[in-house]
Formats: sequence, structure tokens, C-alpha cells
Amino acid sequence: MKHIIFILLLILISVNHQSMKAQNPLNFGSNIRTADPSAHVWNDGRIYIYTSHDEECQEDFWMKDWHVYSSADLKSWTDHGAIFSVKQLSWADNYAWAPDCAYKNGKYYFCYPVGTGTKDRVNPSKSTKWMGIGIAESNSPTGPFKDMIGGPLWREPYANDPCLFVDDDGKAYVYFHGGGDYLVAEMNDDMRSINGKLIKMDMGGYEPPMEGPWVFKRNAKYYFTMPEHNRVLTYYMADSPKGPWKYMGKIMDEEHGNNHHSIVQFKGQWILFYHRWLDINSACGKQRHVCAEHLYFNADGTIQPIERTSEGLSKVRK
Repeated sequence: MKHIIFILLLILISVNHQSMKAQNPLNFGSNIRTADPSAHVWNDGRIYIYTSHDEECQEDFWMKDWHVYSSADLKSWTDHGAIFSVKQLSWADNYAWAPDCAYKNGKYYFCYPVGTGTKDRVNPSKSTKWMGIGIAESNSPTGPFKDMIGGPLWREPYANDPCLFVDDDGKAYVYFHGGGDYLVAEMNDDMRSINGKLIKMDMGGYEPPMEGPWVFKRNAKYYFTMPEHNRVLTYYMADSPKGPWKYMGKIMDEEHGNNHHSIVQFKGQWILFYHRWLDINSACGKQRHVCAEHLYFNADGTIQPIERTSEGLSKVRK
């Protein structure tokens, strides 16, 4: 009998141990809905995930603030709360969508899309919705952040879902969704304005509709990744942050609803963060939840395709 109890105790310990691992969706210790994860590893060695905040049953992605979570081990997360809000802006009041963050000049720069107006899906000509990209600054990765320019980086074209990438030489670039083109702008050194005009990049002749680009660098190669048609994660590669880019194919197939992601190396392992539409304790059906998977490269630098899993980062590769 004692032997059976001992075995049951070991099983219970094992189950509890598994539940503490980084399974999907990620357990941020928060009861809010999170999406559009932007992951970064800062100088303190912790990983920080900046997210948008889906208010329960929100109307047409009417969203008001952004949150950040950090971890030293991808298992236990610290909820740093709302770090910035449209309430702090005089030039926009809605659409707190997919953010990004960068470190430069000893400061943290929070790059965010916001807007005004409404979108009329029945009669598009009556839509008043506009979106632009702003920059806020802080001395801390968790804020408080402050809008330092009192407006968007530009007003035309319409823009959202920025990626703010700082290269090894200190030059910073902002990539974004909007205007129908694959555009990038080089930031001025003060990170409060762009240097010159927006640049239309050479994508090798393949430019499908997309949202939420993410750019990173590995072994002197640049990767431009995106949700193609807002759903399928695909990527390009280049020798320069401005291209020309070569289309390389699929990272993750579509499921249902849009996808948004980031890719970062943490303690020697590359990780893909993304969101899934799941029906978990919701009165509104499927809502977005942040998830993560290990990401692997082939010897030639190409990315191996990834499947969504419930095990997430706790899954051991066979």
C-alpha cells in the first residue's frame, strides 16, 4: 500500500512539474487577453514581452493600452501592468494595436500604432478611421513611457503594426504595415523622427497583403518575417536591412483568425512568440492568447517550419 501511495505521489509531482513549464497559452499570471507579442531580451538578461490588450468582447479591435511581462526562465512571469495608454495622447484615442520596443542611447523606445475614427465595414466610403505610429520614451523597459513628440512620426500613408529594429551599427529602422507597400524608414539618432522619406523595399517581385512585420538579424543575415494575408507566417532574407529581399517561404501555417508574432534568441535558443484564437473562459467565443514555440534554423540559415502545439516551450524536440 505504501508503495502504491509513493508511486501516486511521484505521478502527482510530475504532473505539477509539467504544469509549471512554459505551456501554451503562456501563463502571464494576468486575467486580461493579450495578443501581438513583441519579445526582447534586454541587458539585464530577462526576456520582456510587450503586448496589445484585447478588452473582452471589444468592438472591431477597439483597444486602449499596452502591457509588458518579463521572465528569467520562460516559466514564471512578472506582470508589469499597463505601461502606456491612449489616455496619455492628445492626437489619438483608440486602436492600441501591435507595439514594439527598442533600446538605444541608454533609453527604451516604445513604438506603437494608434488611431481615431471608426471603420464602416458595410459602407467603406463612410469610414473615418485613421491610424499612425508614435514613439514614447522611458529610462526603464517597463516604463513609465512618455510621448515625446506629441503626434505620429508621419500622417500619410496610414500605418500600423510597426517593427522597430536597431542594427549592430546603432542605426534604427521602423518597418510597418500600411499604404499597400513594403515600407521602411530610417530613424534619426534621437529616435524622435525619421531620416528622409519612406523607402519602398525591393521584395523580389512578391508582395502579398500582410500585417505586422518582424525584422531580426542572425549570422549577418537579415530576416523580414510577416503574417502573409494576415494569417500565414512567412519570411524573406537579405544582406541589408533595406533589402533587396528574397522570399523564402512558410514558417507557420494559418489556423483561424489573424496571427502576429516576434522572433528572439533567449539563452541560446531561438523562440517564436505568436497568438492563437482560442475559446477559453470567454463569453465572446474565440479570443486571442499569446503562445510560444521553439524555432530552429537549417545549416544554410533557412527557418524550419513550425507547428502549433499545446506543449509550447515545454516540448522536448525528438
